[in-house]
Amino acid sequence: MTKYDLVGATGCATGVAHTFMAEEALEKAAQKLGYTIKIETHGQTGIENKLSPEEIKDAKAVIIASDIDVGTDRFAGKRLVMVPVARGVKDPDALVKKALTAPIYKEGQTAKGENEASATQTQNFGNKIYTSLMNGVSHMLPFVVAGGVLTAISFFWGIDSANPKSSEYNQIAAMLNTVGGTTMNLMAPVLGAYIAEAFTQRTGFVVGLAAGFVTFNGGGGFLGAIVAGYLAAIVVTLLQKLFKPLPDNKFRGLKSIFLLPVLGVLITGSIMFMLNTPIKVINVGLMNWLRGFENTNPALLGIIIGVMCASDFGGPINKAAYVTGTVLLAQGNYYFMAGVSAACIAPPLATGFAVLFNPKAYSNSERAAGYVNFLLGSTHITEGAIPFAAKHPLWNIPAFMIGSAIASVLTYITRITVPAPHGGFIVLPLVNKPFLWVLWILIGSVVSGAFLALIAGRFAKKEQLATENVTASVSNNGEVSADESFDPSEILELKNIQVNVDVASRNDALHYLADFAERNGLANDSEKVYDSYLNREKEGSTGMTDGFAIPHAQSSAITKSSMIVLKLKNPVEWQSLDGQKIDTVISFLIPQVDSNAHLQYLSNTAKLLTHQEFITQLKNAKSPDEIMALFKN
Repeated sequence: MTKYDLVGATGCATGVAHTFMAEEALEKAAQKLGYTIKIETHGQTGIENKLSPEEIKDAKAVIIASDIDVGTDRFAGKRLVMVPVARGVKDPDALVKKALTAPIYKEGQTAKGENEASATQTQNFGNKIYTSLMNGVSHMLPFVVAGGVLTAISFFWGIDSANPKSSEYNQIAAMLNTVGGTTMNLMAPVLGAYIAEAFTQRTGFVVGLAAGFVTFNGGGGFLGAIVAGYLAAIVVTLLQKLFKPLPDNKFRGLKSIFLLPVLGVLITGSIMFMLNTPIKVINVGLMNWLRGFENTNPALLGIIIGVMCASDFGGPINKAAYVTGTVLLAQGNYYFMAGVSAACIAPPLATGFAVLFNPKAYSNSERAAGYVNFLLGSTHITEGAIPFAAKHPLWNIPAFMIGSAIASVLTYITRITVPAPHGGFIVLPLVNKPFLWVLWILIGSVVSGAFLALIAGRFAKKEQLATENVTASVSNNGEVSADESFDPSEILELKNIQVNVDVASRNDALHYLADFAERNGLANDSEKVYDSYLNREKEGSTGMTDGFAIPHAQSSAITKSSMIVLKLKNPVEWQSLDGQKIDTVISFLIPQVDSNAHLQYLSNTAKLLTHQEFITQLKNAKSPDEIMALFKN
């Protein structure tokens, strides 16, 4: 069985995009830093890449980037870092480094490191509250979507088509309305069940489900379900401690099948029965306030909803707006959800417009993602905008917010209603003003897309200037003789060219370069050279375009200016400018005291890499002799 340096788990409330983006980001970060990793994903299709006990045991540390419960008990005794899934997407490098020095996680008496574990548990308490809520929302959403869409379809026959006393009555519509309504009504019990399940497993699920039904029948609604879930978790936890003196080998079945569920449901259900009245009053008050807000200041409501939906693209803030819309939808308010849907659809569409407006500012993969987002956005999948938001978040997220707010404000002002909680443009036949709604969403998307294109162009120019500084910044860094040609072949020797080099990552390639330099007498301390390479990469990736990287190291351990050329057996990730993997490495070794002539050699080499003929010949070269001849000519 393969052993991994790190293991982890990812999961988000919807289980659609964040889950797998965090997985990919963590895998790339670990590979870049020279570690092996396996990530278990908790998506809508279930658990994939499930970690075995042996894999967990052999790992040095654990990373959990999840908004839902992924079962932390099994990681007891391991170094563990636990963060929301968005951190896994945005900051994977830091998480990998942090995990390797994180405190030992302790569950009960099974783990070591009492003091460290206590600190970890205290630190993670707030995150546990959050992940348990997201665990409930994640399992609740499919019920909301399925029930809401079926109920909305029943309206094709008329708004009163499920009422036997109405002239619009239709038997099929009545059936769809009943099935959809029943499914929607499971929203509160399922939410309460999975909040409790995140804390106390199966018993918590049973008690939370029962308490959720009690509060739903009493008018507690969504708010009551949240209270029921956490109350169930507290009650079951206290009961488990109460019955802990009973030995498991004799009373395990009695406790799990009889004592805990019966007493848990009795206590939690009774408390929720008494709390239903005040919770219902609060619910009614909130709903009345929102209805009043809709009528008195729809523009302000649209701005708030737009900002919320475009702030984290399917994360907790986005979900807060969405769940509020579904709750109101279940109560017959189709107005609020129209603005929420508009604000959620606009961001992915905006990325498509952005790559159309300024294609040169985006890589091939980004352009492809933008085009795909036209489809994702049209079906109300906001997560497609995440890679664009994560690239320059302080600039791009406000741009998304502006477009979402515009779409939402226009939707509310024109009194558009959408009776389905999901589906995007698929449910247009159910929208009261479909063409106007699409127009408002497109206007918001185009505005955001224009801002995104301008921002991308600005950063693309910065990257171009950075590249030019690498290739042509000699004039401000030192004086060189006008008589020198600075032909790269002057510092390149045949023995310093290698082909078919087998490395697995960028760091492996840098290690190979440092060791190779010491073996060939170009340096006297490979570790110092390697550290110099890494420090340069931290300043900005030396991965260029077309599969080339130009790493350079300056150190007192380097004995003379030299150039090394490696052709790799397999391409590796290098954070290149065009997103492509690197298969050819041209490296420069620079002594600590240097006349800055190396900048001219580097510049001339970079200029060579702008000529397609040279690139093609270098790519086709099979031996050190061919490469050497190419540089000389």
